[in-house]
Amino acid sequence: MKKSKKQAKFEYVMKEFKEGKLKSSSGRKVTSRAQAIAIAASESGMRKKKEEDKKKRKYTTKKR
Repeated sequence: MKKSKKQAKFEYVMKEFKEGKLKSSSGRKVTSRAQAIAIAASESGMRKKKEEDKKKRKYTTKKR
């Protein structure tokens, strides 16, 4: 089974974290696993769909 580009990028960033080479935007080394997952999801583009869904829900009105 072939991996998508998003999955491959996510795994690459997590591998960097495990090796201790992942750095945040400020240049500091990332030590938190949760932060590494957030960075990986952001860089790979996996978060975009959820963000678009939130924007859509924000502007829709509730039916009564």
